Amino acid sequence: MIHRVTVPTLFPPPTYSHASVVEAGTKLAFLAGSVPLDADGKLVGPGDAVRQAEQVVANLEEQLRAVGSDLSHVVSTEVYVVSTEPAVLSAVWDVVEASGLSVGPHSSTLLGVACLGYTGQLVEITATAVVPEGEGS
Repeated sequence: MIHRVTVPTLFPPPTYSHASVVEAGTKLAFLAGSVPLDADGKLVGPGDAVRQAEQVVANLEEQLRAVGSDLSHVVSTEVYVVSTEPAVLSAVWDVVEASGLSVGPHSSTLLGVACLGYTGQLVEITATAVVPEGEGS
C-alpha cells in the first residue's frame, strides 16, 4: 500500500506529494534512468526536450511493465533536464504531469543539469515503483 503525504505546514506542491510511504513487505522496483533512445538505440527528438521527455516516459512505461508495475504505482522520481532555463524545465514537467505519474501524486525532484550520458540527451527520469502483489518477474 502507498500512502502519499502532502505536509499541511509546507507550501503545497503543484502536482506531486512531499513524501510517499510504502508498507514493509511490499515489493519495490528501483528503475535505472529512462533515456530518450528508441529500441534501436537512436536518440529521439534531438534538440527537443519535450519530445525527449515523451520518449523517456514511454520508455519508463516499458520498464515498469517489464517488472509488473505501471505509472500509477510510481512512488518517487528524479527528472533530469539539461537546461538552466525554468521554462524548459516546466515544459518537461508538463509532459511528466500529463503522463499519469501525477495521478498518485508521486514524490518528485526536478533538476536542471549540465549534461547527461548520451550525446544530445536532454532528459532522463529515474523512478522507484511498487510492484503490486502477484505481479512482476
